[in-house]
Amino acid sequence: MVEKSVQRKKEIQKPSKKKVTEKGAANTNAALGKCCEIGPLTAIQRREEAFEIRQNAAQFQKDLPLPGHPCNGDEDLYPNKIGNFSKTLPHNQLGEVDINAYNIFIKALTTGNPDIFETIPLGGVVKLANPQASYAYDLAGPDSHHLGTMIPPTFDSAWRAGEMAEDYWSALTRDVSFINYDTDRLTIAAAADLSNFSDFRGPKEDGVVTTKTLFRGNAPGDLVGPYISQLFYKDIPFGNITLPQRYNSPVAGDDFMVSYDEWLNIQNGGLPSKSITFDPPPRYIRNGRDLGQWVHVDFTYQGMLTACLILLGFGEKALDPQNPYLNSRTQVGFITFGSAQILDFVAKAARVALEAAWFQKFLVQRVLRPEAFGGCVQNNLTGATNYPINPELFNSEALPKVFDKYGTYLLPMAYPEGSPTHPAYPAGHACIAGAGATMLKAFFNESFVIPDPVVAGADGLSLLPYSGEDLTIGGELNKLASNISIGRDLAGVHWRSDSSEGLTLGESAAIQILLDYKNTYNEDFSGFTLTKFDGTTIII
Repeated sequence: MVEKSVQRKKEIQKPSKKKVTEKGAANTNAALGKCCEIGPLTAIQRREEAFEIRQNAAQFQKDLPLPGHPCNGDEDLYPNKIGNFSKTLPHNQLGEVDINAYNIFIKALTTGNPDIFETIPLGGVVKLANPQASYAYDLAGPDSHHLGTMIPPTFDSAWRAGEMAEDYWSALTRDVSFINYDTDRLTIAAAADLSNFSDFRGPKEDGVVTTKTLFRGNAPGDLVGPYISQLFYKDIPFGNITLPQRYNSPVAGDDFMVSYDEWLNIQNGGLPSKSITFDPPPRYIRNGRDLGQWVHVDFTYQGMLTACLILLGFGEKALDPQNPYLNSRTQVGFITFGSAQILDFVAKAARVALEAAWFQKFLVQRVLRPEAFGGCVQNNLTGATNYPINPELFNSEALPKVFDKYGTYLLPMAYPEGSPTHPAYPAGHACIAGAGATMLKAFFNESFVIPDPVVAGADGLSLLPYSGEDLTIGGELNKLASNISIGRDLAGVHWRSDSSEGLTLGESAAIQILLDYKNTYNEDFSGFTLTKFDGTTIII
């Protein structure tokens, strides 16, 4: 066998007497040491430079201070784990997780052993959503374990009570058109009620929640103009077709998990007994139910991808003024500082942001979902339990309204299956949106005024002209990120803190990617300038 292998090797090395093709000629030249490459560096120099750039980026990330990863302490405080995520595991009749199953879940997360993950007891057929992604490494941007978050609200806090009341009001007002928020009795009541909470952290005007701040974000531009970002309304230039942003809309009142048996079934990982009914024709996003459905079925970075295509359609005048090709007499950007790079970075940032989210979700925080908290509210108010829920929540006008409409105090969900099967904090949608918006703010002119602004009519069948304060790229990107993240809150699957901190975590991931790439360009470039969600301006 060895002799045959040696003979075969000799045959391959014999020069061919056949006519040399173009491809063969190139191979022959390479074998003879000839090269057609030109440029400022030799091949060896280029290899060393490429290695040094990668090494320096890795060294930069390694030298950053290690963040702490504090949690809210609920897991140690409550032996029955009422403050923590346990969906898909088996639960008792009160919705409290089987402690043995939870301990195996924790052992799997602690060890990272794939075999132990396969032994986690499930209460039904639905599985956990990719917990082992929390250990993944990436080769660009920050390591997922190298980004920190603030401590989330505790189970018994006034902060958590205010967020839960907001989620109840979100459910009650899902069918109110955004354009009617100022006049609808439910949104007026929601704003007044949320103003009474001592630690509600949504935006306010003169210290109170108003219909103009209701369910909005805190970033610059979030309170300017229509609730929905223009980047959710403008037609999308998609190759050789143009896509209007009209989407499938669920029928009004299509809420789920309001019966206790169905709620418990879903907590145990059972399949839902109902499905969403849609109301044709497709509509522009006009209310919380429409927005909740959009973020129900979107793919990871869909919103930021379509926003990128819309912004590219505005032409060079919408690009960041520091783009090195804006003043070039002979060149335009494409692979660098053009569409190819911008589209790539939006997608690249999405996964890195998700990795950071998954680390926090599974290996640090393990925060319960609002639907699980709703079960605790139900059991307290029916006398089955006495959980330490902050009393401010029980003074909310939302609770009797929910009970009058549904017959329970469970949180009405927009999705039959309720939340995804991974912990709440931070929100994955928010992390992706924060990362994507940050990338787009780096490449586009945040001060550019979006032309011909519109707002959806009350029925969502048409777009109406909007006249008011100018809507800029920077503000509308912030608003788009908030729409995407808070849209999950409106559906009942997240808390406000999941959304706000998710945006910040995604922003941090994107900034670190931009830093890793800062020495990869040949162009004379003074750096990316962008405004963060907290309003500060940075240069990268």
